[in-house]
Order: sequence, then C-alpha cells, then structure tokens
Amino acid sequence: MRNWEPRDWCQQRMGKKVKKEGEPPPKDAFDPLLIESKTAATVVLMLSSPEEEVLARACDSLYKFASKGDENKATLLALGAVEQLYKLISHEDPTVRRNAIMVFGIMASNYDVKKLLRELDVTNLLISHLVPEEDVVIHEFATLCLAYMAVEYTTKVQIFEQGGLKPLIRLLGSPDPDVQKNSVECIYLLVQDFQSRAAVHELNIIPPLLELLKSEYPEFSDLHVEALAVLGNCLEDVHTLQLIQQSGGLKKLISFVRDSTIPDIQKNAAKAITKAAYDSENRNILNEEEVEKCLINLLETDNDGVIVAASQAMSAMCANLASKRAFGLQGIPQLVQLLSSDNEEVKEAAVTVLANLTAASPSNASAVAEAEGIEPLLNTLYSQRDGAIANAATVLTNLATQEPLRVNIQNHGIMSVLAEPLRSTNSQVQSKAAFAVAVFGCDADARTELRKAGGLGPLVELLHSKNEEVRRNACWAVMICASDELTAVELCRLGALGILEEINLSISRKNSFSKAALEKLLDNNLSQKYSQMGYLSSNNIITDGFYDCGQIKPGMKFSSLEELSMQALTDHRAIIFINAKPQEEQASLPGEEKAHDSSHEQTILSPSISRKSSREKTRKVKGKKEEEKSKEVIQFLSAVQDEINLQNTQWLPPPDLILLDYINDASKTILPLTTTKEQVVALAQGITDAADSGIHWNRFVADKMGGPIERNKLHDFSWELHISEIEFELKCNVVPIGKVKKGTFYHRALLFKAIADRIGIGCSLVRGKYNRAWNEVKLVDDSPQGITRLLLPPREYIVDLMFEPGRLIKEGSVEADQYKHI
Repeated sequence: MRNWEPRDWCQQRMGKKVKKEGEPPPKDAFDPLLIESKTAATVVLMLSSPEEEVLARACDSLYKFASKGDENKATLLALGAVEQLYKLISHEDPTVRRNAIMVFGIMASNYDVKKLLRELDVTNLLISHLVPEEDVVIHEFATLCLAYMAVEYTTKVQIFEQGGLKPLIRLLGSPDPDVQKNSVECIYLLVQDFQSRAAVHELNIIPPLLELLKSEYPEFSDLHVEALAVLGNCLEDVHTLQLIQQSGGLKKLISFVRDSTIPDIQKNAAKAITKAAYDSENRNILNEEEVEKCLINLLETDNDGVIVAASQAMSAMCANLASKRAFGLQGIPQLVQLLSSDNEEVKEAAVTVLANLTAASPSNASAVAEAEGIEPLLNTLYSQRDGAIANAATVLTNLATQEPLRVNIQNHGIMSVLAEPLRSTNSQVQSKAAFAVAVFGCDADARTELRKAGGLGPLVELLHSKNEEVRRNACWAVMICASDELTAVELCRLGALGILEEINLSISRKNSFSKAALEKLLDNNLSQKYSQMGYLSSNNIITDGFYDCGQIKPGMKFSSLEELSMQALTDHRAIIFINAKPQEEQASLPGEEKAHDSSHEQTILSPSISRKSSREKTRKVKGKKEEEKSKEVIQFLSAVQDEINLQNTQWLPPPDLILLDYINDASKTILPLTTTKEQVVALAQGITDAADSGIHWNRFVADKMGGPIERNKLHDFSWELHISEIEFELKCNVVPIGKVKKGTFYHRALLFKAIADRIGIGCSLVRGKYNRAWNEVKLVDDSPQGITRLLLPPREYIVDLMFEPGRLIKEGSVEADQYKHI
C-alpha cells in the first residue's frame, strides 16, 4: 500500500482549531503524520475518514490494488470495502466521488462483487452520474461498471426501468473513446432484450452509432466491433434500415465488410447483415446495395469465424431471388471448396448456404454439380456436426430433381452412405436422411444397395419416432422402398408391417404416407397381404412364389416359404403355393425326390443343371478312351456338385409343372374367347373345344379340383384326407397347388385367380370364414344394347366354383351371402 499524509482530522474531531495557511502552528497543534500501510485492511479502515484527501488517496490505492487481479477484488469484498465505497460514490467532493467510482468500475468484473452491487441497487446511483457536468473519468468507470453488471438479466431490467438507456446513448458522442466503448457495450447487452431494443429506436440511436463507424484509426477497432453489434440488433427493424440507407449509413456498413482487414469487424458486420436479412423488405434493400459481392469476398478470407458469419448472412439473403441468383453465379465454387475444410463449423455453414441456394433452383443445382460438388457433399454426410449432415442430405435431394444428376449421385453410392445418418439420434438428420432415401429409392439398384448396406433396419426404426416429420418421411421412404418384392419382404421381416398398422390405428400418429406405405408393402408381399388381410384385389397379380398359409393373428410372425418348408410335418393346415416356373430354374423342397442318373453312379443332379448340358458332358465322357474315362467322370461329378452347392445358396421353391400345363391350356383355349364373361365362365367350369379332331371338353378349375359338389353333400367331400396324403407323400407341409385334385373353396378360388392373373382376367380373391374363399369379377350387364350398355358401370359378381361351376352370383344378393357363409 502507498504512504499517507492525512490532514489533522484527529484534531478536528477533538474540536481543535486548525491553523490557517501562513499562521504559525499553535502550541497544541499535531504535526502532519506520514502513514505507510502494507495491508489492505488498514486502507479500507481509512474509507471512514472525514478528510477528503484521505478518502481520495485511499480510493486511489484500492483501485491500484484491485487492478492487480481477481483475488485482490475478493479480498476487498471480504474486508467490507464495497459497502464503504458505496457511501462514497455520492460524496460531495468530486475527487473522492471519482476515485470511489473508479474502484467500483474495476471491481465489478468479480461475480460476487456484482451480486452485492445488485443488492445495494448501485445502478441507480451510477446512472445519476452519467450527466454531462460530471468528470469524464466518472463517465468511463460508471459505464464500465454498468457494462459488467448488464450481463445479468435482472440488472438489464433495472437499468432500463431506471432510465439508463438515454444517458448511455448520449455518451456515444463522448470525446473519450473508453466512454464510447463502455457505453456501446452496455447498450449492446441491453438491446438483446425486446423492450430495450424497441426503446433505442425511439431514442434515435442510429446517428451516434454511425458516427462511431466513421473513425479510421486502428485503436478504434474494438469500438467498431461493439457498434456493429448494436447496429445488428437495430437493423431487424425495416424502418430503421431504411433510415440507415437514406443517410448513407448502409453503404458505410457494407464498406466495413469490403474494406476492413480486422476479422472481428468483418464478422460483426456480417452478423449485422444476417439480422437485417431476416425481413423480406430488408433483403430487398440490401440487394439494392449489392451486399452479395461483399459476402462472397469474405469467403476468401483465412479467418474461419469470418467465413462462418459471411455464410450465415448468405443463407439469410438466399430468401431473396435476386440474391440467390447472384450467389449462384459467383459463390458456388467457393462454397464447394469450403466443404473440404478441416473446420467442421465452416463446413456446416457452407453446406447450409448450398442447401438454400439449390432449393427450387435447377440452375444452382447444376452449378454445384459442375463445381464437382457431389463427392464433397457425400463426404459431408460423414461430418461430426448434425447440421452439416442434414443440409448435405438436403442439397443432394435438391440436385436429384434433375434425372442426370440423380443418376450421377446414385452412381457415387449414396444409398450406402445414407445407412449411417439413418441411425442418427438427431431428429433433423433422421428426417433429411429418410427424405433422401425416398428420393433416391425410386431406382431398383438404389433399393438393393440400401438393403445390402443394412439401411432398412434403421429406416424401419424411424417409424417409431415421436417426431411427426421424421415419422412421415420414414413412411414415405418405406413406401418407395417397398416397390420391389425382395425389399418389401425384408421390410416386413424387420417389422415394418406391424408398425405401420399401429400407426394407422392412431389418429394422432398416422399421416398421408403411412396408409400408402402399408398398402405398397403388402402389394409387393402378396402372400403376407392375403394371410393378414384376407383380400387381394384385381391389381394384385399372383406370381410364382406366392403361398397361402391361412389367416394369421395380429402380432404373429409371418414365416417365409423357405422357413415353412423346413418345418417338420404336422397336422396343421397345408401351405398351398404357386410356382409355374420351368423345372430347370428351380431347386427342390425337402422330401421331394431327386433326379438320379445311373450312368454316373447314381449321382444326385440338381434340377437347375440343364439336361442338355448334362447330356453333352456325358457324351464327351463316353467319347474318351477307357483309361481317361475314370478321370473325366471324377472331374464331371466335381463340376456337378459345385453347381449344386452354388444353387443351394439361394433357396427356391420346386416347380409345379401341372400348374404350368393349366396355364398353357387356358392361354390356348380360354384367352381367345371374345368377352370377359365367357372367359370367366369357361375358366370356372371348362369349355367345349371343336378344334382338330372332333369335339371334346376342356376341364378347368372346378373339375380339376374334384368337380361340382351338391350342397347337402358338402360334408362328405373328403378334401382334408386328400391334402394330408399329399403332405405325407412330400413329407412336407408345403403343397404345390397343381397336386391338389380334391379342393374346397379356398383351393379353387386360389387356383382361379392364379390362372386368371396369367391370362389377363381381372378378379379379386377374398377369404371368408370356415375355409371359405371366393373370387369377385366386374362385368358389364349383357341386357342393354348399343351405347347404353357401354355407359353402364360394371357390376360385381361372385364366381361359383363349388356347387354350379361357372354360375355368376350378383354381389350383395342373398345367394352371394349364402355362398360366403353357408
């Protein structure tokens, strides 16, 4: 601590008269005493002195002590200095008042000191000292103290309510740069609150702020930064921006973006533009001043903070179409280069601009591709920042609106890359990734790529999302991916079907795509659709590989035909399957007889091996000399076994050659009939064929399944025993429909639709109760003639395949009800 030379305050307290200057000291006078103190506590005690000089010097000493560090500030707080100083900041002596406020200003940076200052309500006193007649040093440290305290929300409210804004704005014109800086910093903190922001407009803050930006001296750079920060908050108001433009202040602001080499100034100027650009009218004004060129130039700086701020301003300005075109013409190459930055924040800011630039802009999307941006965008999907990943996915989907670009992106393997973002825990990333899957999943190869990359699992998990946008986009993606059978089957295996059913039962969770996704999923997995919903429409074409395993209960696992074929023989209902593929394309079910070739030591041959190929190989073997024959046979058997092993890696159901013959016969005899009605009746019961040698009867569905059955003898029709015998013969629960010679309702209805779908007759397949099933067809009534008949809507009929094969029963009639239920 410093030396002390207090006045004779002790004498005054004792009522002694102090000698006047020039007078000889009285005999009882106390000579001046020099005090040297080495402890802060002693100096704090001096704050109680009645002598102005002692008080002034004590405050000066405490100021220097507190300036040395936060520990010293804490020491003074503990010694009670703050309470003593609080009494002195309104002292009548200007020097004491000034020095006390100086200590307050320097100590207010300490958190605990600020807390005590709030309790003492020091802001009101400090504001009262911001009047013009006060010393400039008082202005400096009073504003410094207010700036430190304004960090807290409650203090902001206090300063505003106590009228602190007006004197602070007035001090922006102070000749002292420290007063200006402290004032503008305090105002910046205050205008973050809506009330204060509205008030500064009324107090005409813009002119003094613009004056602060006129200085060209380097030492004013920090002042410029603060002024720009306040200006940025003010620019959100359209009227204010118009005034700034009219006064030439906007050009000054843009010049800071263009000419300054100080990163903080560039950054804050860009931030000010960003805030202004959130309003459409403001964007028009900024566009008139050609702010786009300045922002593009900032992308070439070597300061990451400036680049991020400039990119954010560009993103905000992209809502203006003229700005969007300007950025697209000049800025896209630089933005694409920034995607390779090592700084993740820069990468995110750049890709966000690209997302805004390419939205609904084919020209900008093409420019990104021309700048070789596809690969960097795909790499950005591996970013560490969720915002970068989401916006990269957005850019890629924006590019995909153009077919050549979509194909190009797919060729780069986007579906494999998207598998990881689908696993993200961030809802924005999940949503954009699912949306991208929906966009690129329209290509069969892309769906296969996603399936192989393991992306279907996380996609199905997104159906559980509580986020509406994520759930909707996931439903859309599932709908698109379910366009092929293999993917649809995999999605069902992963549980998508059950989840979609649950979603569609919920009023709050279902969406425009959930129902479509469920239908699409089932339409490409007809076996499960029929098993679960009991209905196939005329648009649901039964193809090879379809099987009917009966109605399954909700929540039960739907097994594949391969899994069912591997199960041990049971007394449960047989699984009836459709497969009319030629034999050389198929594998065998367990229990079915394998082909044997005695000329090759009874080696089992796979049906997948061409008979012609086998015969050619056999002839070659037989044409060899006897001593070479054994070697050739071994090589041949090895090749055959390799082909068998290769075929066994992908299981396929065995062929149904009987069904193939049915289809071929129907194509030759039924298809040529002129009307749909004739074709339907003929397929149900058969047709008289007078071609070739004489008249004969071609039997079809009903006769191939046991013929007509009298209603009262239906219970005597022992079709169950027949099916059991087939199962025992095959040693398998899976039965090809061609082997069924005594079939009931559901066997006949399935056969009818399977053949009808192959020859182009539109019909539905409906499952009823108690082994009932039937086909519905739509036919135009024959009775009206001419144009009237063509205008009539078709009517629905049930095709009788059991009692009077070929009879058409009008849907909704009593007879139809009897056929379904009796």
